Amino acid sequence: MPKKIYPIRLSPEERQRLRNYVKYGQRSARAITRARLLLLADEQRSDDEITTLLGVNRTTLHRVRKRYCQHGLDDALQEKHRSGAPSKINGRVEATLAMLACSDPPEG
Repeated sequence: MPKKIYPIRLSPEERQRLRNYVKYGQRSARAITRARLLLLADEQRSDDEITTLLGVNRTTLHRVRKRYCQHGLDDALQEKHRSGAPSKINGRVEATLAMLACSDPPEG
């Protein structure tokens, strides 16, 4: 078995925190999946076994491992901020819509 680039070694406090995180389920499904992934990786399960059990791909597994090793538990559980698409409505369009909404309706 090849050596892992980002091995997961959870402290007892982190392990308990993740178990509670999964147990109470008051987070997003993705965050709970990441917590389960870290718990399974800490148990030294194989990558194939983790991906099969959780239904995630290897890229997700690698990214979560990497974020945990480089930035810690909180960053590994949270999603990165996404910028999203720029707004299609600017101030001019918004003003026109407000003017139309406040005006009298047309005849007919």
